[in-house]
Amino acid sequence: MSLFVGLDVGTQSVKLVAYDPEARKVVAVHGQPVELIAGDDGSREQHAHWWLDAIRACFARLEPAQRARVAAIGVSGQQHGFVPLDAAGEVLAPAKLWCDTSTSAQCGEIMAAVGGADRCIALAGNPILAGYTASKLPWTRRHRPEVYARLAAILLPHDYVDFWLTGERWMEYGDASGTGWLDVRTRRWSPELLAATDPDRDLGELLPPLVEADASFRIAPAVADELGLPRDVLVAAGGGDNMMAAIGTGNVAPGVLSMSLGTSGTLFAHAERPVVDAQGGWAAFCSSTGGWLPLICTMNCTVATESMARLFGFSSRESEAEVLAGTVPGAGGLTLLPFFNGERTPDLPTARGGLFGMTLNNLTRGNAYRAAMEGATYSLRNGYDALQAAGLRFDAIRLTGGGSQSAAWRQMVADVFDLPVEVPEQAEGAAFGGALQAMWAHARAHGDARDIAAITAEHVAVAPALSAQPDPGAVAAYRTHYRDFLRYLDAARLLYGAAPPAP
Repeated sequence: MSLFVGLDVGTQSVKLVAYDPEARKVVAVHGQPVELIAGDDGSREQHAHWWLDAIRACFARLEPAQRARVAAIGVSGQQHGFVPLDAAGEVLAPAKLWCDTSTSAQCGEIMAAVGGADRCIALAGNPILAGYTASKLPWTRRHRPEVYARLAAILLPHDYVDFWLTGERWMEYGDASGTGWLDVRTRRWSPELLAATDPDRDLGELLPPLVEADASFRIAPAVADELGLPRDVLVAAGGGDNMMAAIGTGNVAPGVLSMSLGTSGTLFAHAERPVVDAQGGWAAFCSSTGGWLPLICTMNCTVATESMARLFGFSSRESEAEVLAGTVPGAGGLTLLPFFNGERTPDLPTARGGLFGMTLNNLTRGNAYRAAMEGATYSLRNGYDALQAAGLRFDAIRLTGGGSQSAAWRQMVADVFDLPVEVPEQAEGAAFGGALQAMWAHARAHGDARDIAAITAEHVAVAPALSAQPDPGAVAAYRTHYRDFLRYLDAARLLYGAAPPAP
């Protein structure tokens, strides 16, 4: 009768999923919004205690009888964030997030120190891109010297939540590969890249130990009592939100392509070996299951549609079908480059959003909203083109994230990619992945040798009613409109291709 809890610490909210594996049923889903501190310089930050307050609120909504049944917890966290701790384990400053582009200039500085982007890829498998953790260290040294002087530990968001839950610090390979310092081929920290980030300090001493994906730790008694949980609850290794979404969508074996439509947009697949692109066309990350996770990330997805809905004064969740009624592929000639947060794929961290093709007749809220949805989808398609060019092929897309609940968006993805779309029954892919990883870690801790693929095969199910098939007419129309998007993208590269000097 055990329950397994997945926590997803996202940019917009914290979500809790409680899963009953015997009934094969999610028995509770709770969410709590969190604020975002946004600056005109591209900074995006959150106070770490906001995540903890949101977690407390989510657990408080679980029935006491459900809390008493919790056996293990798995934490999914937004990748790349930097949580600085002092020697006593206290947070020194707001956490700089994955979507923070204020440190873009520092990316170039680190790569230049090792001999350029190509050398960086040779050392670790990835360039240092906007938002990666590595760039946040020299920025902090320059802009928050008092914080940097007291810095004793570097944690990622999910690491910090795990530290709060257990009192222990660790990092697993999937989330660690998003720091920019991990050599994904050897699964070891790159001394050269750590030194390039700070030549005067051994940053390796500030990083927690790396653990395997099926590791687990006992919850701290005081936290268990505070949350109303048993004191023998185990906390799994956890991972980045994309790695956990891979588990939650059953993407733990080759051949599956997952797409997450959240604040950011991601495409990712499972690999049993490192899949490194010499040009840095995708992120060559490790997975949180012991393998690797080639990944395309765009920094603007539902943030684009939500921004357009806010501009026109409607709720996208309540009014989407009404607003889109009467619109067609191509949005009447409107094209949106959705770079509200700058962009990672393509690598344009200083880019800004732009709406093109406006006339007196086509500038309606329906076309503008559709253009936002299409622009976010085209950005992911642009990344997918790089995977195809490398010879990777897929038969279907498995969709997760908030956007997956939109029938219009599901159909659009099927048409733009010309691939069938499947949607798992559990909409919260990252949180559900955390619950499944917790189940795996709990099983391993109790002598059960099942692998994660067996667990996902048993517990991840697709919802047939939410599937979408490509429409031939729309597929043909989108080919033309996607070419238009690429033309505007070329213009954006001319406008925003060079990062500004470091302030």
